[in-house]
Amino acid sequence: MATPSPDRPGRRSEATIDRTRTVSIAADKQVAYSEYGDPDGRPVVFLHGSPGSRLLGRLFDADAREHGVRLFAPDRPGYGRSTPWPDQSITDAETYVSAVLDDADAGSASIVAFSGGSPYALATAAARPDRVSRVHLVAGATPPRLSETVPLTQRLLGGLASTTPTLLGVLFRGHAWLAHRRDPAFVVDQYTAGEVTGSIPQEVARVVQADFLEAFDHSRCGAVTDFQNVSTEWEIRFGDIDVPVHLWHGDRDTNVPITDARRLETTLSTAHIHVLEGEDHLGTLLRAVPEAFAAHRAET
Repeated sequence: MATPSPDRPGRRSEATIDRTRTVSIAADKQVAYSEYGDPDGRPVVFLHGSPGSRLLGRLFDADAREHGVRLFAPDRPGYGRSTPWPDQSITDAETYVSAVLDDADAGSASIVAFSGGSPYALATAAARPDRVSRVHLVAGATPPRLSETVPLTQRLLGGLASTTPTLLGVLFRGHAWLAHRRDPAFVVDQYTAGEVTGSIPQEVARVVQADFLEAFDHSRCGAVTDFQNVSTEWEIRFGDIDVPVHLWHGDRDTNVPITDARRLETTLSTAHIHVLEGEDHLGTLLRAVPEAFAAHRAET
């Protein structure tokens, strides 16, 4: 059973606020998702990064409308308004993706996944080829066995998630407290290559900040579970993925180095990498998602 859910006040229109819903996937589990773009368009599921929330989809509302995309952006379990699911595995993703599609009366969809959302997109494609037509991984995380150049911060977070998850939750809470009181650049800096931060439009920076704060608004469980899952071997049968997989990656990405993305490309038989020259982690997101929407229209 799905129910409308009022969203946090912001710069969005009332139409966007009215298109936020909550769907039950079990007696004690609910997933919230926001809908953006063209209500009559082709369905696309957008999976946010780690940490993140459905609010990141705000960045692409206009692009989705322009390209005829009906965009569903869920809070993954433990983020935003979705129920914590501490023992969630990567392969559970198809449960809530399917629930969102069922609630929206959409038979199948493409998936666009940013950063830490990537393993969940691949797991859904492997488990439910009937629901996934293609996958776009944008600055996507890579499996540990393919990640030879994991940045220090990512290694530390993954280690804490595995050994002292309670401490990591406390650290995330403190970081969110600071982010709430600082300029949006405090959050944007985490996704950019230093000097690029100042060139990010303020409206984009505000959405990125709101997305980060919403991720931790009710719980830190989602982020802790994400880092546990992503830093251990992914239980995904890559050979079962037979839909097109597009990897969009910037050559200046310091969060997920492009060399790791190239290794993932060779692992997936249906994968093709699109290299975005001069783009970092956030720059890749801003540039690649509209291009993925355009490609979706051309391939449909």
